[in-house]
Amino acid sequence: MSLLDRDGVRVTVHEAVATVTLVHADKRNAQTPAMWRALAEAGRGLPGDVRVVVLRAEGVSFSAGLDRRAFTPEGIEGQLSFAALARSSDAEATAAIAGFQEAFTWWRRTDLVSIAAVQGHAIGAGFQLALACDLRVCAEDVQFAMRETALGLVPDLGGTHPLVALVGYARALEICGTGRTVHAAEAERIGLANLVVPAADLAAAADDLAAALLAAPRNALIETKALLRAATTHGYDEQRALERAAQARRVKDLAGLGE
Repeated sequence: MSLLDRDGVRVTVHEAVATVTLVHADKRNAQTPAMWRALAEAGRGLPGDVRVVVLRAEGVSFSAGLDRRAFTPEGIEGQLSFAALARSSDAEATAAIAGFQEAFTWWRRTDLVSIAAVQGHAIGAGFQLALACDLRVCAEDVQFAMRETALGLVPDLGGTHPLVALVGYARALEICGTGRTVHAAEAERIGLANLVVPAADLAAAADDLAAALLAAPRNALIETKALLRAATTHGYDEQRALERAAQARRVKDLAGLGE
């Protein structure tokens, strides 16, 4: 079933798996506000029985980052000009950026698991889109980089929180501060990549991971994901209390006594 196909984004659903594909291969899937609106709409429009979302990209690059036209005086026609953003009030600027961020926030919803299948360049906004997902399966040619600081900007699309959670503060600062490239072997070693495979095997590896996740009962996976997310901010005793409550719900549900 096709849900959406516009502005460089295609969304299809097969049973419990939704596939979101970036389809501007000729532009290395450079991102625009129109693409961000489409990605946000994709999240809002998913059927309730979707359990796994796989994010893919056509072509040699996952996403080379923000469309460079945004940095020109005329900007992207009808969409974005940094000059116009700079002239806006603080409230207007932050509201605009909040709208952009909506494309990056829904991937970690507790009712689904998201997998990014990443090949080639994942730069800036592309890196942050990969970080927005729960899991990352990467091709051996992957190149992550956060180039915003080198441009005088900051990563503002939700990427700083997951990056620090995955690799720690010091390494995250070094990656962002230098803008250097993180290749596949390092990405796997430091926790950015869950799995690295040959480029020819990327699609199949993402599909295999999706199938493995679907093998678990839905409510058990939802509860487990919620617990793991909470563990990053809760203390040990508070986390144990959450585990007890979640397990009590699961036991009742398995016994047919749940709400």
